[in-house]
Amino acid sequence: MINYVFIGLGVFCAVVNIALDKSARNSKRVIDICLLYALLFGVGVCGLFGGSGHLFIPNKVAKMIGWPPGSPFQFEVGMHDVAWGTLGVLCIWIRGTFWLATGLGWSIFMLGAACGHIKQTIVAGNFAPYNVGMILPDILIPVIILSLFIAQAVVSRKT
Repeated sequence: MINYVFIGLGVFCAVVNIALDKSARNSKRVIDICLLYALLFGVGVCGLFGGSGHLFIPNKVAKMIGWPPGSPFQFEVGMHDVAWGTLGVLCIWIRGTFWLATGLGWSIFMLGAACGHIKQTIVAGNFAPYNVGMILPDILIPVIILSLFIAQAVVSRKT
């Protein structure tokens, strides 16, 4: 799934940024850089990409998820994803509690989506690639983001 590519790009960009940034020699700065790229790619790029699919090729996306085509719900999901994706990209410029709100909101949605995909797999036998294949990234992205917020809080308490 493409979300694995976005997770990988976030990790790659964070590593490059840390390697090139002379100020990234302390744990607080390293965590902030990792969190920025997790929000940018895990929320921003994933949200915008996923939302675009639901909006512009809804019947194809529905088929890949195992949903019936033609559902007006696709538009709502697409707009939802684009809205969150926009917040993820805005994390480049807006910092502080905006990051926390963006990360928490997206994480709640993603974990809920993972539960929905698991339920559809078990109850409906939906093994469509974008149903069963989204379970791991829908869990992995929030775990990464929430872990980084916890690490940030721990490091902030020590300073």
